[in-house]
Amino acid sequence: FTWVKSRWKIMGLPGHFSAKINIMGSSIAERYHSRFFKAVQLPEGTTFESKTADICGFNVAGPKSRELLSGLSQTSFATEDFPFMRSKKIQIADIDALALRVSFTGDLGWEIHCAATDQAALYAALLDAAHKLDGGPVGARALMSLRVEKGYGSWSREYSPEYWPQEAGMAALCKMDKDFLNKDAAAANLAKTARETLVLLALDEEQTNASNADATGGEPIFKSGRPVGKVSSGTYGYSVGMSLALGYVRGVAPGEEVEVFVLGKPHKARILHEPPFDPQGTRLRA
Repeated sequence: FTWVKSRWKIMGLPGHFSAKINIMGSSIAERYHSRFFKAVQLPEGTTFESKTADICGFNVAGPKSRELLSGLSQTSFATEDFPFMRSKKIQIADIDALALRVSFTGDLGWEIHCAATDQAALYAALLDAAHKLDGGPVGARALMSLRVEKGYGSWSREYSPEYWPQEAGMAALCKMDKDFLNKDAAAANLAKTARETLVLLALDEEQTNASNADATGGEPIFKSGRPVGKVSSGTYGYSVGMSLALGYVRGVAPGEEVEVFVLGKPHKARILHEPPFDPQGTRLRA
């Protein structure tokens, strides 16, 4: 989290602001976000302050997440009142919070951010509400499984400054009709042919002479005995009953078969055209 104050021209946004502006981003990438403020001369009176240590966040996700949150707040979480990719300041369990309708699981969900001093109380309230709906805490391995089923990449695995937008499937997020810092450099990269492309693969677990282990990251990918890429994340998708892997490849396309070496053994795999879980995003936006 960062706070800035005063005249706001450096991002090309119109108008003047006398109040503080809250800009939120992933804390793991905070040092990359902060490079923006160091790359331009801030207007007089503008300050930059990290709030990462002062604010905590929870992700409430799953088909009953709307029901869970509605039982703790007077805010309406219905789609018509709280659409996907929107945020609101709310009170939940009598605690002031910022709610964002996003989810890293690929299912219906919200992020709830509160002051660090309220973290324990809000966590207890969320756990109690979840228990009544047969829910509970989700571990990192479960989250890994859920996000790979949806084909979501993660920072430092699939996403990093080393990859170009068109390689990571993010070219459409580059709004070249708008002005932004280092736009010329971005345009130059976007004009290049992708060196490799991020894909989602399904491994065949029933083939002969292969282990029943799943890829975890770093496994090589071959096509007709030729190396064509490497796995960046891998897991078993329990919701879809498939062994899955994300990876960067070159010279192969969706629908083609390749081999992923897991524990030194070749596993036949197919590059998928779309994620096996909710490919149209209907549950995410329900």
